[in-house]
Amino acid sequence: MIKLADKTIDTKDYKVLIKFLKNRSYLTQSKETKKFEENFSKKLKTKHSIFVNSGSSANLLMAQTLIEGKFIKNKMVVLPSVSWSTSVSPFIQLGYKIIICDCDKKNLGIDTDHLEKICKKFNPGLLLVVNVLGHSNNFNQIIKLKKKYKFEIIEDNCESLGSKFKSKSLGTVGLASSHSFYYGHHISTIEGGMVSTKNNKFYNIALAVRSHGWARDMEKKFKRNLEKKYKVNEFTSLFTFYYSGFNIRSTDLNAKLGITQLKKLDRISLQRHKNFKYYKKKLHNFWKQESDLSIISSFGYATFVKNRIEVFKHLKKKKIESRPLICGNMGQQPFLEKICFNKKDLVNAKFVNEFGIYLPNHANISFKDIDFISKEFKSVAVPIDFKN
Repeated sequence: MIKLADKTIDTKDYKVLIKFLKNRSYLTQSKETKKFEENFSKKLKTKHSIFVNSGSSANLLMAQTLIEGKFIKNKMVVLPSVSWSTSVSPFIQLGYKIIICDCDKKNLGIDTDHLEKICKKFNPGLLLVVNVLGHSNNFNQIIKLKKKYKFEIIEDNCESLGSKFKSKSLGTVGLASSHSFYYGHHISTIEGGMVSTKNNKFYNIALAVRSHGWARDMEKKFKRNLEKKYKVNEFTSLFTFYYSGFNIRSTDLNAKLGITQLKKLDRISLQRHKNFKYYKKKLHNFWKQESDLSIISSFGYATFVKNRIEVFKHLKKKKIESRPLICGNMGQQPFLEKICFNKKDLVNAKFVNEFGIYLPNHANISFKDIDFISKEFKSVAVPIDFKN
């Protein structure tokens, strides 16, 4: 079976973990977590990172930190139509008013024309962008709109770790970004995620929100300021909660794995990039996702076909996995049916929902595999143009 996702954890990783377990009795968040966070920040060329137990928790942490730190002018958030359930759910759970934005016809990110219409009508305080399947959004235009309409930007980069524009990594454009280390993602800590930011205030509040709302993990200056403000003494300091927080920490065991996995990221990203380029060559008659990147750490190869179910069944017989393009149009998902008031505006996303499919791409797939996948795909697939 040629799988959509495959493991990145190997025997060397297991040996590192076994040695670590033999020599450590304290496995919860500690020194290895801090080291992983520092190494991750260096890799992304950002200032701070906060390790959590999943990419979904990373989105939740960003959403709550924005509220606690008063980073946004209001709690109206624009969310992308081609995304994931937990790119949306945290904002609903935390009382944001959500507006879904249509997708771009080239990169499947934010449609900037639709975004400007939303900004003119609703004056949102926040935009979440999802970098879809390793591809960038139209950030030049998005940043112009940010300056014009005064909203904040955060990134869901869970599908795009390792993608770069020259030396700049995706996940470093907004105030903060989320990343996922689930099995089959670019690197894996079994379960895990990260929030990255260049903002000191955001970083320190996020540290507190990650762990119950207390100040234990915060930098000394931020911690002392809170103790002074609330007249907290040494006796009660450890058990004073300054923010409405969660317990979404991971462990040093997961962090130790993350440190070894991070060393593989460049190789994995380059192989995913090469595979994407090879798919484009083999499937040149079909729609292809496009973005202006030097490295596309492709999460899967997306395209559109008229006969999606027929293609899916044929590939399944040939032991090739395929799936809908992410989860289609979020505005058509059952849990958003009563909340998404602008469903009729999501024309491009509706097309994605009806005709989108993506094919396997990961570091363990060879060009020979792609030859076989492409051959079987083309034997039944009927191309369709992405049009309104």
